[in-house]
Amino acid sequence: MITATSIRKRFGTLDVLHDVSLDVRSGAVTALVGPNGSGKTTLIKIVLGLARADAGAFSVNGAVADAAGRYRRHIGYMPQAARFPENLRVRDVLDLVRALRPGEPRDEELVTAFSLAAEMDKLVGTLSGGTRQKVNAAVAFLFRPSLLILDEPTAGLDPIAAGILKDKIRQVRAEGRSVLITSHILTELEELADDVAFLCDGHLRFAGTVAALLERTRERRLEAAIAALMRSERSRAAAMPSPEPPAWLPAEVERS
Repeated sequence: MITATSIRKRFGTLDVLHDVSLDVRSGAVTALVGPNGSGKTTLIKIVLGLARADAGAFSVNGAVADAAGRYRRHIGYMPQAARFPENLRVRDVLDLVRALRPGEPRDEELVTAFSLAAEMDKLVGTLSGGTRQKVNAAVAFLFRPSLLILDEPTAGLDPIAAGILKDKIRQVRAEGRSVLITSHILTELEELADDVAFLCDGHLRFAGTVAALLERTRERRLEAAIAALMRSERSRAAAMPSPEPPAWLPAEVERS
């Protein structure tokens, strides 16, 4: 579904992504994990067309990503915190999104499952965080995208609503569509993920099935396996020699 090859991204002097190559399979849920600052958000923004890679290329559903951005019609995106206009009603938000693609097949199952009919005439600015998240999810799934990118999708949802959303993700996978998900709730990823992509300091350190990761780390749970990867990266960083100070650096500055 996604094929990314040698993606590089730098902000000023900071290298954020280093030659990241990743395949996201069709009909699978891929968990994108890593410590804070590892490059996960930047990689997602590049796929969404919200940032541009300095080098490398990627395609989505066979459509090569280009400046025109036509490939994005295959993507449904659920940000961690949706920012809908506060003065619109829920009904207005959904109508505006529907109007973007008239005549295309829709999936409004989550509108019903989340009982959003009772919220339609409420202003977005008056909604609870959980209800906003339900609207956020309903919008992401609305046009039956081939690829769903979900950033902390159950944040703010009560257990019943979270269960509804997780069942919907499983349904999408069963239909042969793809899901790329980030979450700090590793038990949630353990329920859903087929594959794992682990980023650390902008380097892709692991990409493969959950089963392969468990075998590599000799752990029985995904949470413990990811923790083992993080410990391994810390050990790798600690073992690296400190850079030599420049020859021109005065001795008193070097000592300080």
